Amino acid sequence: MAGPIDLRGSAKMAESTTESAQTSAGGTRYGPALALLASLFFMWGFITVINNTLLPHLRSVFDLNYTQTTLIESVWFIAYFVASIPSAMLIRRIGYKPSLVVGLCVMAAGSLGMVPAAQIPSYGVTLVALFVIACGITLLQVAANPYVAVVGPPESAESRLTLVQAFNSMGTFFAPYFGGYLILSRTTGGTSLEGTQLTAAEKLADAQATQLPYMLVAGVLLVIALIIWRSNLPALGAATKRAGVEARKGMSLWAHKNLVYAVPAIFIYLIAEIGVANLFINFVIQPDIAGITPAQAANYLVLLWGGMMVGRFAGSYLMRRFDARRVLACFALFALLVMIGAATLHGPVAMWCLILVGLGHSIMFPTIFALGIKGLGPLTEEASGLLIMAIAGGALVVVQGWLADGYGLQTSFWLTVACEVYIIWYALVGARPTGPQYD
Repeated sequence: MAGPIDLRGSAKMAESTTESAQTSAGGTRYGPALALLASLFFMWGFITVINNTLLPHLRSVFDLNYTQTTLIESVWFIAYFVASIPSAMLIRRIGYKPSLVVGLCVMAAGSLGMVPAAQIPSYGVTLVALFVIACGITLLQVAANPYVAVVGPPESAESRLTLVQAFNSMGTFFAPYFGGYLILSRTTGGTSLEGTQLTAAEKLADAQATQLPYMLVAGVLLVIALIIWRSNLPALGAATKRAGVEARKGMSLWAHKNLVYAVPAIFIYLIAEIGVANLFINFVIQPDIAGITPAQAANYLVLLWGGMMVGRFAGSYLMRRFDARRVLACFALFALLVMIGAATLHGPVAMWCLILVGLGHSIMFPTIFALGIKGLGPLTEEASGLLIMAIAGGALVVVQGWLADGYGLQTSFWLTVACEVYIIWYALVGARPTGPQYD
């Protein structure tokens, strides 16, 4: 089991590792703000990955097929599509700091909604509660990602955002321990081999096991909301504010191909990441792969997310010395190769290929995001909204669920292989900046 979430510790680590981005040209110190935001990245990564242990749990409680199981995650990512534009409007109306507080409170409300969902238990109420949590995370994403990307020198934006995203991966690293111990290891379904039939009483007891974890998460979210409310976050510079109507006449988002191609890149990447993470436990418990229980598989899921954390710290370092597009291409090529292994091999080797893809996926989101808004200046806010909306690509994980039901779970990973091909193309060709550069 992981220990208590040490927000002060992660904030101190974030502050110590963002020294190079602590001041702007005008002398404003941004280190404390980045450290505080790193705690947000940690928490939304943590709560998102709890879903990876929740999905196999719900599959046994509600007797779901793979399509119904992945539909849960699709609902989660549909929230990004629905809530992105309203989130951007809210930020313009009330500002960044109040919006972060609202986002955290919305996440806490959704987490508390999981309590009655487990008590009933109800598949429908579970979907609604997870949708609410995802809406809160969307608001945090719309606010925090562009903030981190533009508060420092433009030439280090990719490295800076990748570094802070590493704390997101730190949250994803600890979440499987948390979910594995408090959900899977405390349930009959979580400690039984694939194919075990549960009684009605066992299903009810298993469903109610999710109450305590989500109550703890809600409490932590409300504490962070209070800390954010009492903090001093510097405003973004005037150069990144939404352009006025007259100024917009000479500007066009569509002239920036690095953005135009980044939107589908984010969309496609999310299909790959979410498909691998959500089906990981279901894959490795197969008799011809590892043949272990879901609770045991959760411990290996930790290694997948740990690879993403290590990869982001390493990627941040590499991008200070090498071109970000080349680093992205190398990571994507590695992901392509290990996914081919996961789709074709058997036994523990296939499991380890799926674990290693976390290393390849690690830098993709923050690097694509930073490359997508590079050079957009006053168009950054609109561009960020489009990129966050593209996270809705994770909703298409239901397509992989459909492939798994129709052609086999392992065969469905060829969809992930196809996603990696586009990311390689974006890194080598699509990410080249075009149009007027405003930075």
